Amino acid sequence: MKKKLLSLLLATAMIMGLAACGTAGNTDKSVSGNAEAAQTEWNTDNTIVYGSNDYVRINPAMDEHGEINALIFDGLTDHDGNNQVIPRLAKSWDCDEEAYTYTFHLEENVKWHDGEPFTAEDVKFTIETIMDPENESENAADYEDVEEITVIDDYTIAFRLKAPNVAFLDYMTMPILPKHLLKGEDMQESDFFRAPVGTGPYKLDHWDDSQAIVLTRNDDYFAGPAKIENIVFKIVSDDNAKALQLQSGELNLSQVTPKDAQNFANSDTYTVYDMKTSDYRGILYNFANEYWQKNADLIPGINYAIDRQAIVDAVLLGHGEVAYGPLQRNIYNYEDVEYYEYDPEKAAQMFEAAGCTKDADGYWCRDGERIGFTINASSTDQVRIDMAQIAAQQLQAVGLDVKANVPAEGIDWGGQECCIIGWGSPFDADDHTYKVFGTDKGANYSGYSNPLVDEYLTKARETDDPSERAEYYAQFQNELAKTPAYTFFCYIDAMYVVNDHIKGISSDTVLGHHGVGIFWNVCDWTIE
Repeated sequence: MKKKLLSLLLATAMIMGLAACGTAGNTDKSVSGNAEAAQTEWNTDNTIVYGSNDYVRINPAMDEHGEINALIFDGLTDHDGNNQVIPRLAKSWDCDEEAYTYTFHLEENVKWHDGEPFTAEDVKFTIETIMDPENESENAADYEDVEEITVIDDYTIAFRLKAPNVAFLDYMTMPILPKHLLKGEDMQESDFFRAPVGTGPYKLDHWDDSQAIVLTRNDDYFAGPAKIENIVFKIVSDDNAKALQLQSGELNLSQVTPKDAQNFANSDTYTVYDMKTSDYRGILYNFANEYWQKNADLIPGINYAIDRQAIVDAVLLGHGEVAYGPLQRNIYNYEDVEYYEYDPEKAAQMFEAAGCTKDADGYWCRDGERIGFTINASSTDQVRIDMAQIAAQQLQAVGLDVKANVPAEGIDWGGQECCIIGWGSPFDADDHTYKVFGTDKGANYSGYSNPLVDEYLTKARETDDPSERAEYYAQFQNELAKTPAYTFFCYIDAMYVVNDHIKGISSDTVLGHHGVGIFWNVCDWTIE
């Protein structure tokens, strides 16, 4: 069951990729006449069409990826354009620091898209569902400190923690699910996640498999209706096709590769938004695989063999920066760690120290076997494919028998040796560290385990003293550098191509994993 669910989560993450929205390229503010006949229902004066990768399901409790979650659902809290916590379904909250208790006071005029009232019972149901180990949510680690949830009345709920967690308000951005529709349902397989009902500014109109997910404005939204009527997630799984459909007018907004973004640099119709993200790329090693159980000590040498700047220049065209750890875009980044700067000679020294020798063909060997492995990359992500290919070439150049692979049927997680991974969060430092690198945590897909990393991450989340947190995160980053879980490559910029009719996008917000976050102020967007 565990492997099945993990495979589903990874497939969902890789298929969903980027989800956002898009506006008509032509002056009548409608979808281009070049679009397929099936798209005529989208041709309204107030519609955005976005080029999206495909979705398996819309299940924010189990999966964290995808911008569509924030359009359909709300959390108790939210993040503003500076990624600071603000109220959403909770209009206010109190914190008893001595009792480790948060009490949330909820909005009282909120309704689900089906007209049923939103109450504190929905909040309790959602968080308990995520915490239930039977559901195997990748978000469970965010709430493992929750000891007791008390519904005080319909619009007041209290969370008592067993220990401090300074990121708790960040985690209450979790989209809340309707208890009346999901109680007793299978939280991995329920049909609800193909026909979701939320409280958010947009509601599902219909979902055409592999074609489009069409959202329409929630005119009864408690915070006031959005200005744009419809948002269409048009499924375009091929990155190159997104650029072509932008040019033809079938799409109005999409995230594209840096190479494709070049084609719109001098456009009179489109604006290219080069947006900073906390989103890093690198090689994730599958430590459950026998190969890495025998050869994990070679990873530091592999790290020295990667020319990260060459990857940034060749794949991202300079729209990014080299990566040496998971917190570079966070206030708790610690710069005095081992960067693993490109040094083939040092890589060779480390392979020799590990007992490796070169064979007649110039490949490093240990115990009679060549040192080599296969780097998988998702077929829907051209940037990851390019990175895998360049990394394989660089490692071949230093004598490692490494190949890049793009599985046509998707990545076999349980059987693979490694893959190109992406993670990153612009929020509290606990996010995307504790659950990604902590032993047996829900988003630790590598199977990495280091008791010191566990200790430092736990201590960091349990203190609100900035200087103490800084020290713990420094220790965490040092330890992670000594015993790497990943070979970090780079942080990427999110390149969005946007039709000039769309107004209101905030280009200064630091976006998260997959470039998610552009929609934080979508209710204020307009089409002119």
